Amino acid sequence: MNDLKEIAVEVQEFLQSQQESITNLLKELVSIETPSYQKEKLHEILTLLKEKFEGMGYFVLHVPGKESGGYLYVRPTTRNKSLPLQLVVGHCDTVWPEHTIDKMPISCINNKAKGPGIYDMKAGLTQIVFALLALQVLSLPIEVTPIILINSDEEIGSRESTDAIKRLARIASRAYVLEPPLGLDGKLKTARKGLGRFTLNIEGKAAHAGLDPDKGINAIVELSHQVQQLYAMNDFDKGITVNVGMIEGGISPNVVAPISRAIVDVRVLTEADGKYITQKIQQLKPKLPYVKLHIEGRIGRPPMEKNTRNQELWKMAEQIGNDMGIQLQQATAGGGSDANTTSVFTATLDGLGTPGDGAHAPHEYILSNKLIERTTLLTLLLLAKPLKVTL
Repeated sequence: MNDLKEIAVEVQEFLQSQQESITNLLKELVSIETPSYQKEKLHEILTLLKEKFEGMGYFVLHVPGKESGGYLYVRPTTRNKSLPLQLVVGHCDTVWPEHTIDKMPISCINNKAKGPGIYDMKAGLTQIVFALLALQVLSLPIEVTPIILINSDEEIGSRESTDAIKRLARIASRAYVLEPPLGLDGKLKTARKGLGRFTLNIEGKAAHAGLDPDKGINAIVELSHQVQQLYAMNDFDKGITVNVGMIEGGISPNVVAPISRAIVDVRVLTEADGKYITQKIQQLKPKLPYVKLHIEGRIGRPPMEKNTRNQELWKMAEQIGNDMGIQLQQATAGGGSDANTTSVFTATLDGLGTPGDGAHAPHEYILSNKLIERTTLLTLLLLAKPLKVTL
């Protein structure tokens, strides 16, 4: 048995001895309902996590937010400054409104632990706490110093925390993101689509629909032309999707519509495709005469590309999985996360949370028997040697 296999066994045995404490913390985190705009509830969960990290001797800074609950920055109180840094990212907000727990109570039946936000991603937060505890209690030799950021606005685009994530990713040699993995077999996310939002505002000319219809310019008709052009931009083979998800227009049935609007969701696999599709959307022109078309928007979250350094980090994780006796798989996710941001600056591996299903869905759950396994994996990843590969 090599050293890593021995350490894996040691870590797993320790975590198994902490099973009750792990379960209790997870239940406590889920019981605090944390919608992205409920600052009081977000402060409550961040305070709980702050106490947990401080109890292990970490320095913790709570940076308040304007609309969200802000974020926690966590680092060792003292560290060897010659060692590189590794960034661990998680979020404590959920998509669920307050009192959802009354309809989705915490339970664990047939290895399915349920509750709002348990899969996305309070199991991941639990893993972070106990991975750090395992490193501390077992006095394991660490060659890359962990720093942690836990934000409270990921589900609404990380608008207030992205700058901090960028700053930390720039100085980190790698980043681990504790979003849930893909599928019940727990595939790690080594690529994510970039995400953009665009809005088309169209101005036509009002007229009486019965008396003077020919004197009007129908903005809804113009919008119908634009929707067709947007739909034609889809390239499923390349992973480019353009979805007109919301439309509105007009002011009354008996008035030629003077205004209309469409909100468009765009997803791409590469930065180049993001630039390409952004240019195509911005170059749209009106089909009807005398219509004004105003387009705004951008690719807000860049794609997490399957580049050299991300793949090198994946290979390291795959080998660690082999040493643990599990066969890990990698996959590409259609949605975005904070991994999209960290991947621009450093090697990134996402989907390190606990396998389950039902993100943003009423049946949300994790496979409870996988929680210790994935916490062990995170612990071993934190112990791994520094990467040498770059882009």
